[in-house]
Amino acid sequence: MNDKKVILTGDRPTGKLHLGHYVGTLKNRVVLQNTGEYTPYIMVADLQALTDNANNPQKIRDSLIEVTLDYLAVGIEPTKSTIFLQSQIPELAELTMYYMNLVTVARLQRNPTVKAEIKQKSFEKSLPVGFFTYPISQAADITAFNAKYVPVGEDQLPMIEQTREIVRTFNSLYGETLVEPEAVLPDSEICKRLPGIDGKEKMSKSLGNGIYLSDDADTVTQKVMSMFTDPNHIKVEDPGNVEDNTVFTYLDAFCSDKVVLDEMKTHYTRGGLGDMKVKRCLNDILQAELEPIRKRRAEYEKNLAEVYKILLEGSLRAKSVAADTLSKVRKAIGIEYFDQNMGSSQGGRYV
Repeated sequence: MNDKKVILTGDRPTGKLHLGHYVGTLKNRVVLQNTGEYTPYIMVADLQALTDNANNPQKIRDSLIEVTLDYLAVGIEPTKSTIFLQSQIPELAELTMYYMNLVTVARLQRNPTVKAEIKQKSFEKSLPVGFFTYPISQAADITAFNAKYVPVGEDQLPMIEQTREIVRTFNSLYGETLVEPEAVLPDSEICKRLPGIDGKEKMSKSLGNGIYLSDDADTVTQKVMSMFTDPNHIKVEDPGNVEDNTVFTYLDAFCSDKVVLDEMKTHYTRGGLGDMKVKRCLNDILQAELEPIRKRRAEYEKNLAEVYKILLEGSLRAKSVAADTLSKVRKAIGIEYFDQNMGSSQGGRYV
């Protein structure tokens, strides 16, 4: 019997992953994977990405391999974690259909994450149904693998709560069948929502204000040197503000020597420490963090056929688990008609 706790997490393949993803969930996934205490399923959510990119499926096809490369580059290992494609698990769509009957339109409209993303994508007047209902699809993704833990960013907490509601409703109606999940957030408060390099509230692929895991060293340096700081810190001798200062926010997230960082903050606050010196310090830290990631990515890029094989094998393993959950769900609802009423040498199921 496998007593390991199941984890389900993933990303939409709409572009390469950035430092916000890295400190928000990716680092945590690797840590959890390497404890040996968990069974992680990591999903490339290509179907979910199509809900607002249906007119550009090539974007999804191009991005899914980039996201997978990012996974492998940060240290997710196919022998320890199952990396799979959402679109290759048709059982997820059937589970979604059953869960749709348990959620009202009004409840979806109240979901803060859905409301925010509808506004961000200007979908107020032309909202795709698939996009509107993706919290239900996400519930299918999580429950299909009996996931107890879901590492997410803070903005995804309403999605996990929606899944918990669906699980409770299903189990109440049909008997204890589904596992109710819990969200796993980064330990550091600052890592829950890393701002963009332009000082905007969130680093985002769509806003183009991110530092990507695949950026080369020169690109990272260029982006760091252009980062938003304290607009009132004009001269080196001027007192500076470290609050809402993007460079110091990144240092909080990535600098492991908190004594040195506190000294730097004190110096900057009283004046006498220039922005360029602080940025050079941040650049050195980021380059040290990203260099091994870039090297691993380059190795996998040399053999993309092997990367696709990892996705195929992971999808086959994931499909087997999801099929088992779907069978339990159908039986709980009571729609395994032929199993219940007909005999067969194949176990009683006629198709």
